[in-house]
Amino acid sequence: MTFENLYHITTLGNAEKSSPLRLSKTAGNKIFSFIEEHDQVLADVSIKGFETCLQNNVRPACFEKAGPREKLFFEPKNVTAAIVTCGGLCPGLNNVIRSLVMALHYFYDVKRIIGVRYGYEGLIPEHGHDFMKLTPEKVKDIHEFGGTILGSSRGAQSVPKMVDTLKDNHINMLFTIGGDGTLKGTNAIGEEIERRGLDIAVVGIPKTIDNDIDLIDKSFGFETAFDVASPIIRDAHNEATGAFNGISIVKLMGRDSGFIAASTAIAMPVVNFVLVPEMAFQLDGEKGFLKALEHRLLTKQHALIVVAEGAGQHLFDSDTATSTDPSGNVKHRDIGLLLKERIKTYFDAAGTQTTIKYIDPSYIIRSAPANANDSLFCNRLAYHAVHGAMAGKTKFIVGRLNNRFVYLPISKVVNKRKKIDLEGGFWFAALQSTGQPYVM
Repeated sequence: MTFENLYHITTLGNAEKSSPLRLSKTAGNKIFSFIEEHDQVLADVSIKGFETCLQNNVRPACFEKAGPREKLFFEPKNVTAAIVTCGGLCPGLNNVIRSLVMALHYFYDVKRIIGVRYGYEGLIPEHGHDFMKLTPEKVKDIHEFGGTILGSSRGAQSVPKMVDTLKDNHINMLFTIGGDGTLKGTNAIGEEIERRGLDIAVVGIPKTIDNDIDLIDKSFGFETAFDVASPIIRDAHNEATGAFNGISIVKLMGRDSGFIAASTAIAMPVVNFVLVPEMAFQLDGEKGFLKALEHRLLTKQHALIVVAEGAGQHLFDSDTATSTDPSGNVKHRDIGLLLKERIKTYFDAAGTQTTIKYIDPSYIIRSAPANANDSLFCNRLAYHAVHGAMAGKTKFIVGRLNNRFVYLPISKVVNKRKKIDLEGGFWFAALQSTGQPYVM
């Protein structure tokens, strides 16, 4: 049987130092056991995938199981760890910072933990952002608040200069908390470290409110996002039903993937239409959105529309020049306003009275503190990140796959963004909840 490890995790060297964690080496004694390197998690758990591997005589693709190792690469008492948060705000950032500090301090007795201010800018001395000393006392209550105590920023910085800063400050491990762009930066830092032959571990903890990181089940903050959105949807429904032919339009975050919008629609079944970036819906025509909305008003006299911020960009004038943010993301035009204008024009032309309300709660949602389930998730991600770094693993992220925490090479998760499969069960559930036409 042939075997190629597609998801191999890079290590800095042999792990030969004993872990200070008092765990078990054997099962059955009611004490958690160290994770062995051969402990792996299947990437594909379907019977079809299993049968394909049997037919082709290949070993199925697997990921390394996350968790504490018996042997460490670093001597914990000599470690200096740094933590940085990058990109937009997201529920759970402070939870991850807190759990990283607590794990480093209490599990491994790390004495020096540095907070890097304002994203990757904090690793460039010319920006003048001083480091923040992080201690258990400093971070003990930060999980109760949204945002990040370290601040954040967007945009790429000089990789060689950032590595110089790590080296000059004797930093042995860097934990980066961010999305697709942040992780690409983390991988580039790791490659520069490797070229220089330095013993510095770089670890990514995937953060994107849009849940668009490839391969993993979900990213932290996503669940809080549609949890916080749910009461807003409830109130928007009240607005719609409070007027004859009342229409509420709620725009939620989702630049390239519509997971927040679709999840909110399923969680709050009062939503009548959900529009996401993955669908190239049309406004006009017998099978267009406006005709479907007209039928809804004729039968129910109200409608609630949830739209992801990146939906319907094909409806705008293509001659208009596009711009990007410092992270290189295309700045989308406001689909919510376009829908409001086009809906009003359509029904005014037909002589139909409507009352339209447009609500955009995006920045309220992303700056909210994490809910209980996301808090738990953040805690476990952080702990597993520390265990992996201590073992000398580098250029990896921690994620959950098939309900198991695993280590994945960063290079594999940044190849593409996860999107809703319009022929998959999740989107079908959203359509069943809203009752909207399958195709518009």
